Amino acid sequence: MKTLLDDLLSRYRFTTPDEALQALREIIQEIALLGLWRGKFFEHAAFYGGSALRIVHGLPRYSEDMDFSLMVTSPGFEASPYFTYVEKELRAFGFDVSIVQRPQNAESAIESAFVKVNTREGFLTLGVPRPLVESLSREQVLKIKFEIDIDPPDDFRTETKYLYAPQAFSVRLFDLPSQFAGKLHAAIARKWKTRVKGRDWFDLVWFVGKGVSASLAHLKARLVQTRHLARQDLLGVNEARESLCARIKTLDIDAAKKDVGPFLRPQDASQLDIWSKDFFLDLAHRIKFE
Repeated sequence: MKTLLDDLLSRYRFTTPDEALQALREIIQEIALLGLWRGKFFEHAAFYGGSALRIVHGLPRYSEDMDFSLMVTSPGFEASPYFTYVEKELRAFGFDVSIVQRPQNAESAIESAFVKVNTREGFLTLGVPRPLVESLSREQVLKIKFEIDIDPPDDFRTETKYLYAPQAFSVRLFDLPSQFAGKLHAAIARKWKTRVKGRDWFDLVWFVGKGVSASLAHLKARLVQTRHLARQDLLGVNEARESLCARIKTLDIDAAKKDVGPFLRPQDASQLDIWSKDFFLDLAHRIKFE
């Protein structure tokens, strides 16, 4: 397995513990996907969100969590057997991990768990240079949250993609128009409280730059599910844009930059220089829908 880990690590260039940590997290995510594939998880569920865009489509930012959705609503879904495959796969690569599932909240449609690994031990397993290892506390733990939506909104589409690291396997994931709709929903409906999720806005810029169209039907399904829209209400292109523009007018640009900055490589950080409310309002009018 060491050769496979060497191959995975060779894709990264890092000089700081934070950069090495991003590499460790992403490698663990990729091995976890392999474990889920072995357990036939993707016969029942699809991958979506920032990690899906990063690992499968090359989104130029790192991502913390792994988000999945069942293909059909299943209140009695049991995730434990699939996490067993994830743990087995990671241990086969030499990672001493633990997986802790959260008790299911009766009011929540999300099954969640954390994959945990001691960061120093993870660095040593990967073969990270010793000075970077020694800079870490012995108690530091890397946590990766897994969330599975067991009551998915309607009108999404999926596709199958093939990954070739750490070996060849396949992943079912939401197609890009459905993922774009999910990001628009997050931008419009996410409760910010004291922390603006700048990563949502970074991803919107990426979708527009790629020329992806957003699924209007899936956006409406998500807004209906979160009660931002009634099922009988119309949601056309104009209404979608107006909702996004209203949100942009309240957006704290500096807070958004602060959120996404740690997930960018230094050479990509300049992409944030253009961010302003006027920029995002222009972006909103460039979004295409299908």
